[in-house]
Amino acid sequence: RGVQPDMYRGKLWTMRQYAGFSTAEESNERYHYLLNQGTTGLSVAFDLPTQIGYDSSHDLSDGEVGKAGVAIDSLADMEILFNGIELEKITTSMTINASASVLLSMYIALAKKQGADLKNISGTIQNDILKEYAARGTYIYPPKPSMRIITDIFEYCSKELPKWNTISISGYHIREAGSTAVQELAFTLANGKAYLQAAIDKGLDINVFAKRLSFFFNAHNHLFEEVAKFRAARRMWAHITKDLGATQAEAQKLRFHTQTGGSTLTAQQPMNNIVRVAVQTLAATLGGTQSLHTNGYDEALSLPTEQAAGLALRTQQIIAEESGICDTVDPFAGSYYIESLTNEVEKEALALMQKIDVMGGAVSAIEQGFIQEQIASSSYKYQQAIERNEKIIVGVNKYISQENTVTPLMKLDEAVEKNQIERLKAFKLNRNQPLVAEKLAIIQEKSATTENLMPFVIDAVEHHCTLGEIANVLRGVWGEYKG
Repeated sequence: RGVQPDMYRGKLWTMRQYAGFSTAEESNERYHYLLNQGTTGLSVAFDLPTQIGYDSSHDLSDGEVGKAGVAIDSLADMEILFNGIELEKITTSMTINASASVLLSMYIALAKKQGADLKNISGTIQNDILKEYAARGTYIYPPKPSMRIITDIFEYCSKELPKWNTISISGYHIREAGSTAVQELAFTLANGKAYLQAAIDKGLDINVFAKRLSFFFNAHNHLFEEVAKFRAARRMWAHITKDLGATQAEAQKLRFHTQTGGSTLTAQQPMNNIVRVAVQTLAATLGGTQSLHTNGYDEALSLPTEQAAGLALRTQQIIAEESGICDTVDPFAGSYYIESLTNEVEKEALALMQKIDVMGGAVSAIEQGFIQEQIASSSYKYQQAIERNEKIIVGVNKYISQENTVTPLMKLDEAVEKNQIERLKAFKLNRNQPLVAEKLAIIQEKSATTENLMPFVIDAVEHHCTLGEIANVLRGVWGEYKG
């Protein structure tokens, strides 16, 4: 039914709008706008160079700075991003994976500068590298050192940031890449199982660290299938954690964030997306999500405008305050269709997970290309079904309109990249270069040992080392993964 006995009767889900674009200043303005509109948690989108560990001035960053999210090169950028926002009073989710340790270190360093008690800092870092190899592609290092960084974060946060969710195991991007609902569930929980085992192998107590794991799922248009998927996920995860030794109820619970399906949005008749997002919002909340981001109706065309982002938030608020679904703990309790569909989804997902177990687990299945092939095959079959009109997409292959509608689009200033690079140059000129070199040398030295890297990365960002510099040191030690 959900992770809380009274579910939304006691407290609504966190309305966490995903935002980040252009410069730290512009993203900060959007955050203040969303907070003023009633958002109860922030969710940060980073640009592609930040996600793959390059400073904005790197040649491979050319043309991508500030496009898919906000550009963050240094602690100075992080300070601007959260200007006027007390980290002790807000929960923050950061969608970052390969460079997660560096961005989390910047967030911790900023919290310390604000005088916050780290024991009170709460939020989530995605930190899910396995799905990057399988579906999304923003990896840097090979799987084994990447898993080492993740378990270092587990260990550090369990002691220093006890309220921080150290990983958000993501099915969202697996679904966006073309998987079915069953595959999203199976591959996500298989990855989660791999993270559990890695942490156990490092000597961590599953009853402690499993409480700080969270999940991130997609919500598509088949309302009943999505609800069944969420219900099956909770039941399956409880069995997985018990089998690996979890004895405390809190360590067996599956907590999850949901985002409405980006790949379901259409460029044709974009206003139809408002209805799609509303249906997906119902699926997530009827399925018992702990937090939710709703997409803007214009996101098949551009980054969301302020109007579209505001309407997406209002969608959540209307369903929370006006629909009545929060009046009962479990609106679908006793539904024969939902219960039988839950059983069916679980049965199919378990069969797929058993195949992965035979291969040696999720890491091995990814290295063998099994998960990638399964997703690609499903994506291809789905597109074929659309083209044969077996799968109806309103406005795309049925009820097509010839009317030309003009949708206002978000426009990014072309000077963003130039200005960000100039700011980075100025930042580097005003720092103690020998001290920077010393801190980077320490990371290089420690990365070849089994010591936890987090304290050294935090120290480096506090002494003005940049994201790209830290990532390059680790590239030099571990190399880069070639898919």
